[in-house]
Formats: sequence, C-alpha cells, structure tokens
Amino acid sequence: MNRVRKFSLSLAVLLLFAEIVPFGNHPATDAAANDGITEQAAPSDLKRIYFVDEEGKEYGTNGEIRLNKGDLKSLSLKGRIESDEEVDLSSITKTYTTSTSDVSIDSAGVLTANQVGASLIYAEVKTGSAHLKTNDLWVDVDDPNEFSAEEYVFSNVSVTHSRMVAKIGHPALIEPGDFYPEVALLSNINGRVSGELILDGASVVGQIPATSLQKGDTTKLSLPGKASKQGVYELRLTIEREGAGPVYDSYYFTAWNQKDISKGESEIAFLGKKNKMVYVSDYKGNKIMDFSNAGYKGGGVKLPDIPVQEVVEPGDGDDTARIQAAIDRVEQLPANEQGFRGAVLLKRGKFEVSGTLYIRAGGIVLRGEGDDERGTVIHGTGTTKRNLLMIGASTGPKIESATRADIADLYVPSSARTFRVTDASTYRVGDQIIVRRAGNDRWIHEIGMDYIYNRPGGGATQWSAFNLDFDRVITAIEGNEVTVDAPISNAIDRKWGGGAIYKYSDAERIEQVGVEHIRVDSDFDKSIIETVMDNETTAPYYADENHAERFVVFGGVKNGWVRNVTGYHLSYSLVQVSRNAKWITIQDSKMYDMVSIVTGGRRYAFHFMGQLNLAQRIYTETARHAFVVDSRVMGPNVFLDSESTKDYNTSEPHHRWSVGGLFDSVKGLISIRDRAWLGSGHGWSGANYVTWNTEGELTSQQPPTAQNYAIGHIGPKVPGLVPSTYDPRPRADAYWDNEGKHVKVDSLYKQQLEERLGKQAVKNIK
Repeated sequence: MNRVRKFSLSLAVLLLFAEIVPFGNHPATDAAANDGITEQAAPSDLKRIYFVDEEGKEYGTNGEIRLNKGDLKSLSLKGRIESDEEVDLSSITKTYTTSTSDVSIDSAGVLTANQVGASLIYAEVKTGSAHLKTNDLWVDVDDPNEFSAEEYVFSNVSVTHSRMVAKIGHPALIEPGDFYPEVALLSNINGRVSGELILDGASVVGQIPATSLQKGDTTKLSLPGKASKQGVYELRLTIEREGAGPVYDSYYFTAWNQKDISKGESEIAFLGKKNKMVYVSDYKGNKIMDFSNAGYKGGGVKLPDIPVQEVVEPGDGDDTARIQAAIDRVEQLPANEQGFRGAVLLKRGKFEVSGTLYIRAGGIVLRGEGDDERGTVIHGTGTTKRNLLMIGASTGPKIESATRADIADLYVPSSARTFRVTDASTYRVGDQIIVRRAGNDRWIHEIGMDYIYNRPGGGATQWSAFNLDFDRVITAIEGNEVTVDAPISNAIDRKWGGGAIYKYSDAERIEQVGVEHIRVDSDFDKSIIETVMDNETTAPYYADENHAERFVVFGGVKNGWVRNVTGYHLSYSLVQVSRNAKWITIQDSKMYDMVSIVTGGRRYAFHFMGQLNLAQRIYTETARHAFVVDSRVMGPNVFLDSESTKDYNTSEPHHRWSVGGLFDSVKGLISIRDRAWLGSGHGWSGANYVTWNTEGELTSQQPPTAQNYAIGHIGPKVPGLVPSTYDPRPRADAYWDNEGKHVKVDSLYKQQLEERLGKQAVKNIK
C-alpha cells in the first residue's frame, strides 16, 4: 500500500488543561497512585518538561512516533530544573492528553494505537504557580491490513512497465511498439475478472478472458502483443464477486512518440490528429479535465440582450426604494419562452443606495448606460456593512435521498464524465443529479489534514470528513453506465468512501438574471488609515470598514451574468458567486481601490464558491485575493484572460480542498499549495488545478491523492509555505511543463470550447 505520510498536519483545538486522556477528555489517574505509591510534587525550581525516546533523547516540537494499529508504547517524561540538571518525572503528579481517539494513553504514560489516524500528545505538570507543558508530540498510526476487507475488492494493485511511472499525478506514457504494462491484483474476494483493452475510447484491441480470483492470492494480468498504435489505452476490468454484484476498475496508459509532439507544446496536453487535444493521464486515468462547460448556459453561449421594461432616472436623495420598486414591477411580468421578463434600465447619472437591492425572480436584468464616470453610477451611501445587490435566495438543490444509486467503479478518475452505478433503471437523460464523492476520515489522514502543525505560537483546526457534491445533468445512459454533461473534478475512490448519485429538485433557484454596464462606488472614511498587511506592514492605505462590502452576490442562481461593471472602494468583492450558483459568467469588468484592513476575510475581488463558473477579461487592483476560490468548491471553474496588479496577496484556491480550477492566460500572483496552519488550518487549498500560459509569480504543489498542473508559465517559481524549518516534511511540486515559455495552444479553455461546440462558440464569448 502506497501511503503518503509526509503531508500530515496538526491539531486544531487543543484539549482543556485538565486531568484528561483520550476519547473525549476523560480524567486519568496518575500511575503512581494506581501502584499505591505516594505521588510527589514537582520540584519547585522545575523550569520545563519534555518527552524522551528510548535512548533518552528529547523529542523536539512536532516530534513523531509511528505505530501500527494495536501497538503499545511507553512514554518517558523528563524535566530540567533551574540548574539545568535533568530530573526524572515518572513519580511526579502529571496529566496526559491525546487529541483524538486514534490513540489513547493511560496514567502510566502507555500509548495504545487504536486505529489509523494521527493524534497530538502532551503532558502537563503544575509546580507552585507555574503550569508546564511539553512540546507537541505526534503519534501516527498505520494499519498494514486496513484494506483487506471484501468491500475493497483488492488489497493492492500494481501496474508495471519498464518505461512508465504508475503513480497518481504522473503521466503514464510509453512508446509505440512497447509491450503492454502488466497488472497484478492482490484479491480480497473469491470471484473472477475479465477485461478489454480499449484504444481512444472506442476500439477494442485486446481481451483478457475470465480469470479466477482467490482471496489472498495475487493474480497477474498480462496482455499479449504490443502497443502498435499511438493513442490513449484503457484496460477496463469487470470483477464478478460471489454473492454480490459486479464492480469495475480501469488502468490507463498512453502510447505516443515524443517526436510527434510539436516543439513548444505541452507533453501531457498537446494537439494530435485533426487539431484535437490529446491528454496524457496517470495510470488511473486522472488528467487535465475539460473546463469548457464553465460559464453561462454551460459555456460558449453569447450573453443575451434583453428588452427594457422599466426605466429609472437618478433622483434626489436615496434611490434604493425607487430602484427596488422598478425591479419588483418587472418581477410581476410573465416570463417569455426563454425565461426573460425584462430589463430595468438605470439612466446615466448617480444613484444613491443606502440599503440593499434584491432580484428575487428569474428573467430580470439590471442595466446601466455605461461603467465609466459619465455612465450609470450606483453609489453605496452610509456606514452600514452590506451587499448592494443580492440575486436569488440562498437555497440550492434539494437531494432526493430515496433515489440513491451507488457508484460501482472502484475508482472514477478526475476528469471523467462517464461511470457505472449499481442500478440506473430509475434515471433518465436530462435528470439533474448530484454526483457525490465521499471523503472519509481515512482519506483525511491520507492527505495529512488530521496532522496540521499548530501555527507557531497558536493553534490549527484539523479537518473532518466531508463530501464533494457535483451538480450535473445526465446526457446519456447505457445499461448502468451514466454520462454527465461536465467532468467530475475529483477522483472517487472506494478506499476513501466511494460515491453515489442522487436526483435533486431546485425549484427555488432562479435563472436568466444579469447585471451590466454599471459603475459602483461606496462611501468611506478617508481619515481611517492603516499600515497592517496580514502579519506584516505596508505603505499607508485607506482602511475604513464601515461601508458597502460587495456589489453583486449570486445566491441560488443558474445561468446568470455580470458584464461591463467597474467597482471602486468596496471592502470585500465586486462579484461573489455563492455555493448554490452555477453557470455564471463574469466578463469585461474591473475592480479598483478597495477599502478595508488588509487581512483575512477582505478584498476577495472576484470570489467563486459555486461550480461551473467563468470569469473572463477581468482587471483588478489592490485586492488581497483577486481571483479566489473558496473551500470545498466543486469545479470546473475558470479565470480567463485576466490580470491583477498591486496585489496584497495571491490569487488562489484559498483553503480546504477546492477542486477543478483553471487559471488560463492570467497575469498576477497565483498560489496553489499546502497553506498548512494559515487561517484556522487551511491546509491543502486546491487539487486538480491547471495554470495555463500564466505570467507572474506562481506556486504550485501536488497534494496527496491528486495533482496540479503548471503549463507554460512565465515568471518566478515561488516555493510554498512548507516545507520549512518549522515544518520540514516534504511536499512535492505540481507537474510543471514548459516552464519559462508559453505553449502553442494559447488558451486551454477556448481550445476545449471549440472542440466541443465549434468555432462559433468561441466567437460567442468574445
């Protein structure tokens, strides 16, 4: 089993200073008391305490003990008094604490490894008025037999080839004419396996006849012949089990002559026959995904121009009520066949808005007469923190739990649009579904997010299990094989909890709404000046926070847009696309001169929290995170042909495993990395991200179980926050290709859009 330990992270909330042991802070009695020995008070001049290993060597901060499930280990506690003499503290009154139930510790200091996971251990001693505590010590528990249950089907799979690397995130590439790779399966079941070798998703070029599987035995699958043709190969396996339904698994490799990849192209995403992209996957099929479904109407659709139904002139004083009344009147109009009611036109001039405007129904557009100083200006007045325009309620899909169908593939790769379920008989083409990718506690440990080192001098919150719910539409069904409209941007792995699909309803999400040709500004107090910049200082800047925060916030919305909008002096963002919004396009918009303290939770100029959204031709200044994606966001999401300058921090997936983002032809500071203890324990911020022909400073690292790709970047390659002196555990770089020069395919998104929908789709988004 290939375990990734080096990315583990630290504990979030340390347990209370009390006589506690594992499993929810239960009290522990000192070992000496149990033995009938009188407890001793700590020396009055004791100055520090620490754990030592078997050789008497002190464990430093964030020292590690590695155990297998069921192992026992005794901890030895020492201390030093003012004279620097070391003293034994085995008979001194003390308390022990473990942070999780993965490890327990008794009052004698004996550790028990209960289950796979990580736990923070420390001891405390009181002496006089002082309260002494050991450094953080970590216990990391493994289980060599954890995947031997029948539900996992195979305990171990190895794919071998003299030329190919079989590792997640690394291209599985061989030469034409090479023998095929060999697959070895260590089986947990009695059954049989058969397979087909498929070339380019269509032609069957090889067969594996039904072969028996015996529990505990290794079965080798060898395909006769050679990879005589260039292309992408998939070894598709069907596993039949005694007393259970079939399951499926696949292994991938690409046969390609490097000489046939044009100079200046990426080696893993290049133009092949008929000017179509070829993507080299890893051995499990993970590859650069198709991002072209991002944007209004699923990408490639021109934003509409809606007839005006209401006209509002600038007035004297507050215009909030008059604008809202016009929106409300249009809301009462019937929607046409395309779902449109009409536009509310704000004439040239300044509109004072002291409150918040709401668009609560679909088919409404708020339009101005230009986003320059001579156009339509919405000016947020007063000192109230608020959003100026809210579109849609906060509600999203309502899952129909009874429709659940479990995914029958052992592994669905990131970028896949097709997968198999146990029973698709109740599903139909056109159904809106959630494709749920589970992420259990074991996966959290695999990526090291239960093992985040505490912030120096502070703490960090360890992650708990979570799911990723991909909002998709079924486009094809063949038997129990389901195809959806857009790719899944995180692998679904049975080891980490597997996956399922559900039907859903979303009647409360509104559609066909837009904001366009408007300039927005906000009052602020120019007398409030700061120099704080996160944990550093910078040149003085305006820092008032009692004013408008965001201009446009999309709530429960499908198919919306913002175009030709320019913002000034907001504290948070020009546009926020919230979690229940999808298919939103933001284009030809700008954000200048943000006003707030430069610290966490501010200056996220263009903020994505939903999925399948596109921001193109955007310009920002003075943002903290100009183009930012929130935690646990399901992609694809795209930032295209955009630029940020005067940045206080980086554009980025901000925290906690957002997946499937593309920075395409973006100039600025970009970071995709393990953020470790930053924030409250942000950890691995993004997975399966692509930066394509970007310019500026770039950090891009590989998270465990996934990959990030840096293709054609020009500018400094910036190391991540970690590894560092404080946390030296290695982190791998992302897959970097053509560093220092752009690749020939100018835009990945536009190329993918043209291949899927034709040249007109690219013209539609100009």
